[in-house]
Formats: sequence, structure tokens, C-alpha cells
Amino acid sequence: MQPLTTTDMSEPRTHSAPYILVVDDEPDIRHLVQEILEDEGYEVSVAENGEAARIAHRQRRPDLVLLDIWMPDLDGISLLKEWSEEGHLPMPVIMISGHGTVETAVEATRLGAYDFIEKPLSLAKLLLTIEHALETDTLQQENRGLLSQTASIKEPIGKSPPMQKLREQLQQVAGHDSWVLLDGEPGCGMNVAARYLHAMSKRSTRRLIEVNIGALPEKHSARKLFGYEEGGKVHYGLLEQANGGSLLLYDIAEMDPDTQRRLHSALSAKSFVRIGGEQPVQMHARIIAASCHDLQQQISNDHFRKDLYYQLNVVPIHIPPLREHREDIPELLAYFSHYFIEQESLPYRHFSLAAQNRLRNYPWPGNIRELINLVQRLLIISKGEEITLEEVDMALGEPLPASTTTPRSDESNTQADDFVRPLREAREEFERRYLRHQLRLNNGNVSKVAQIAGLERTHLYRKLRSLGIDPKDNKN
Repeated sequence: MQPLTTTDMSEPRTHSAPYILVVDDEPDIRHLVQEILEDEGYEVSVAENGEAARIAHRQRRPDLVLLDIWMPDLDGISLLKEWSEEGHLPMPVIMISGHGTVETAVEATRLGAYDFIEKPLSLAKLLLTIEHALETDTLQQENRGLLSQTASIKEPIGKSPPMQKLREQLQQVAGHDSWVLLDGEPGCGMNVAARYLHAMSKRSTRRLIEVNIGALPEKHSARKLFGYEEGGKVHYGLLEQANGGSLLLYDIAEMDPDTQRRLHSALSAKSFVRIGGEQPVQMHARIIAASCHDLQQQISNDHFRKDLYYQLNVVPIHIPPLREHREDIPELLAYFSHYFIEQESLPYRHFSLAAQNRLRNYPWPGNIRELINLVQRLLIISKGEEITLEEVDMALGEPLPASTTTPRSDESNTQADDFVRPLREAREEFERRYLRHQLRLNNGNVSKVAQIAGLERTHLYRKLRSLGIDPKDNKN
């Protein structure tokens, strides 16, 4: 056996435990490393050879693997090749060896290994490398999840009573580990509420994975969520990638019947079977579901399972539309102006009082998402340091007489016909007007509209077809 060398170490980590798989054919090293890592607050499993590592990797997705290169049945490099998915490993792997060569280290790195540590292992180096590998993996996952500018918001913005109430609700729920169902209008900031809930919870040191159900390939959404096994390889789904953390499912009303059935079964058993697999996998993620649809109506129309609704609806939280907290608009304008100036190097501009007043009295059918797009557009097209009322009216595409700068009722801000329609029809009419407006602004460019609307392009095409909109008919 080759011993560990020791040095003084810093204080033990106190955050929630990542799951580490230790693979080494030397029992003394294997169990000593396990003991040390558990003392440091990690959850650890061990495997004595390559086949045992295969089984452990299949049973539960590790957050990190310590992998010996030379083992009697199967070498670590071969395992790296098996675990690699399209040139990337699904978790950081640190290679360890007492007889490594430069060629071996280069090959391991090429296959995606995070680092290569030689025996005898230095305890200080081992723990520091593990910490850095986990931090790097978390950052990479977060970067892959930054789908829009709203990802820059860490908590609901605003000092209005509705926003204060929302933050209090989220803080209260965060102390528990129950499933949460968020509802609200499109663009109202449900993803921001989910991030704040996750950040305030005991899972905050682990990742929050956000997935738009409507953006998943329709025929493969179950594979994306639950993972699959094919050709002897394991492909981890989003539920396993969120192990120890949280999974935001938006918009669950878009989920196909088969995936609904599988999710209902998984929530009931707190375990699931990968597509093509045989062994159940334990769930270790908190589910935060979100929808901008009327799920009760979806149930009545047989589009959504009643039993799944009641499973997810443990703690319902409503996200208020922007028109219900208009007093927060100046703060939101300042926040996103600063964001685009800092992150996209747009020129500094501020909103005049008249422009702010106009926007405070605008109905915001697209909520926060519409405001973000408007701020970005005005910073680009405005000419002076001050964004004027006239520029705001032009950007809104609906210039109004001067008298409209005084406060108006919500009813006068909304098309009167919408109030007599069923909710589903009113929502579809808004979506129709919104998408036609965006297509005209972007000269029929569907890719740009998909980016602005926060939709995956194929999902947007389906939406346009369902609403009877031809992009070619909505060009400038």
C-alpha cells in the first residue's frame, strides 16, 4: 500500500454533501480516502474494481469520481471512454495512480478527466483538487443554464407590497423540502422566484437545473428528464443531474402524456427507471414546477393528469403580474439598464421622468420579459443620454396622446373584448398579438423572436402554427 501524506488542513466544509465515488483496488487506500472524505462532509461510496465502478455509476450519478488507473479487471482509461458522452464526462473525474506516465495523463485529460494525481496521495492536494473540481463543474452547469437575461436576477426585485409578500412566502417555503407549484402569467418571473427559493434553501450549495418542457424534443422528453441506457452506456437525465439540488420544470402543461405518467410514478415512489433500464434510481432532487397555463382547465380538457397536479401542488405560490406592482417599474428599469450597460457594453442612458411615468401606466401584457426587451431596445436605438417619452412611445409601437401620461385604470389598459372571453381564448389572443408584433419588429425573423420570447425555435414554430400565424405575412 502507498500511504497518504498529511499536512495541516483548513476547517471542514459545512455545506450539503456532494456524492463521491472512490474507485481503487487497494482496500487500505480505498477505505482511508472514504473515511477522510466523510469527515470532510462528503457522501462517499467505494468500488474495488472496474466492474463494481460500472455498477455504482449505473445505480446513482456521482457528483465526482476518484478513479484509479490500474485495476486487475478493467483500467480507468477504459471506464473514462465508457462514461464519456459526446466527448464530455457527465461528472468531474480525478485520476489517481502510483505508476502513471505522461502519456497516460495526457490521454486521461483528452478524455475529459479534470486532473491527475500521483500516489502517494497528498491529503491537502487531494481535498483541494476535489473542491476545485466541484466548483468548476457547478460554474459550467450554471453557465449552460443561463438562457436569458432574467438569469441575472437573483431574487424578485421591488419594494412593493406584492413583492415583499412574495419574498416572504418563498423564504418560508425554502426552509422545508416540499415540492412547489408556481403559477403566473407568461414573463412574470417564475424562474426568478425558483432561483430565490433554491438559494434560500438548504440545497443552495448544489445546482438548480432549469428546463423548459416546451423546448424539449417532443418524442424524447422522457429521455431528457429520466435519462436512458443504450448500448451498455448510461445517459443521465435532468433528474439525476439535479441530484442534491433542485429541478425547475417550466411549463409543465406542455408535458406529453407519457412523460406525465412517468413523472407521477417517480414522485409517488421517489424513484424511477431510466428509459431502457431495469434498476430503479432514487430521486435526490427537489421539484419546483411552474406553469403559465390554467392547470385546472387543462385537467378538465384531459390535457393534464389530475393526480400529478395534486402531487406537485403541495405548496402553491402565485407570481403577480407586473401590472399589479407597477411602483417597482423605476427600480426594474434601473436594474436592467445597468445590466445591459455592464454586460453588453451598451451606452449609458437613463429614463426621463415622463418616460418612467409612461411605463408605469403601461399594461405590460408581456410582464418582466417585455420590460427587459424594451430596455435593451431603447438603450440601442436612443440617441442621447436621456431616453425620452417620444422614444418610449415609438418603441412600444403604440404612440398615445399626451393625456395618457396620467394614471389610467387597468380596464382601460386592456382590450375590452378580452374581459368577456374565456381565459384560454383571451390568452391565445394575447399570444397572437404579441407574436405578430414581435415578428413585425424583427422583419419576420423567427430566430430573433424565439430569443426575445424565451422559446426554443421549434416550439415557437408549433405555437405559430397553432395560432394561424405565417411569419412571411408579418414582415415590415
